[in-house]
Amino acid sequence: MQKKNGALNAIKIVVLSVVFLLYIFPFFVVLINSFKDRKDILMNPLMIPAKLNLNNYIEAFTKMDYTHAFVNSLIITIFSVILIIVLSAMTAYIFVRRNWKFNQFMFFFMIASMTIPFQAIMIPLVKIYGSIGMMNNKWSLVYMYIGFGASLAVFIYHGFIKSIPLELEEAALIDGCSPLQTFFKIVFPLLKSTTVTIAILDILWIWNDFLLPSLVLISPEQRTLPLSVFYFYGTYTIEYGYAMAGLMLAIIPIIIVYLIMQRQIIEGVLRGSIK
Repeated sequence: MQKKNGALNAIKIVVLSVVFLLYIFPFFVVLINSFKDRKDILMNPLMIPAKLNLNNYIEAFTKMDYTHAFVNSLIITIFSVILIIVLSAMTAYIFVRRNWKFNQFMFFFMIASMTIPFQAIMIPLVKIYGSIGMMNNKWSLVYMYIGFGASLAVFIYHGFIKSIPLELEEAALIDGCSPLQTFFKIVFPLLKSTTVTIAILDILWIWNDFLLPSLVLISPEQRTLPLSVFYFYGTYTIEYGYAMAGLMLAIIPIIIVYLIMQRQIIEGVLRGSIK
């Protein structure tokens, strides 16, 4: 039995190691090529550079207008995620605690909207919002992200709020809390694991999104980091070294956020799975 368990553990380790290598390989290729010039990348993209040449990073930082693009991405991501979380949690709470037929209709309507691909509505979206002057504005992009991200967040919150005992809220109301205070002081703190999960999904989605910002943000000063990286992909030539360095500069902030919030992320996922 011990030999059988040892063999199974060895197989699991091998399989997990292979999966890890498959996931880390593209990142490794981008990293090593970010230190090489265009000729070396084209001749041997898998060769490890003999020395660390930071010229690509310096040029990419300058040509991307990295600081400006970083601030744009940061503002859009922070405001979008916060508003999605707060508004979706409040909406799901109303759907669960208010047994209205209108609420049931709206909940299923929001769930049904998740089946519609963005590509099917992007042309009407650009046409309608362009006609009312809401294009080329980061706050318009935040508004759109709320619309596209709220359905999934409401769906996730809806299931977790159902599991919260109603007696907790009744006790808070007896103690003098208003419905709004009851939600933010009693219900919302209990949704911490769900909130962490939704925040992770939305941060990764919004920070790395390219298609929607490319349709909405037209002028260079409004560009996010993914749009700035695309600056190196020309019509006839591609600056591979600068592009690889730009990709690394765009990825580094997400890696830093993960390293800082690693404990909270793992704790939130584990609590969500146990729940």
